[in-house]
Amino acid sequence: MSKKTLKVMNESGIHARPAGQLVKTITKFKSDVRIIKNDNEYNAKSIMGILSLGAKKGDELTFIAEGADEDHVIREVESLFASNFGE
Repeated sequence: MSKKTLKVMNESGIHARPAGQLVKTITKFKSDVRIIKNDNEYNAKSIMGILSLGAKKGDELTFIAEGADEDHVIREVESLFASNFGE
């Protein structure tokens, strides 16, 4: 299991475009990926799951990956957050 907590830093939070980028990135991998926010768990491979987070600037999201490529998927998600999803 690989786990990483990341802070949402882009002004608009995780709206449709960043959510789409997350799903597109995460679904390339075989690992199961979940997002934890305020003790609620969401499927990171589901656009509806990510949008239902309601993640705003400053929110902390914990990504948990389990599978053969778990470390790789976490690194890719970190890269998206580091680039503020290109915004």
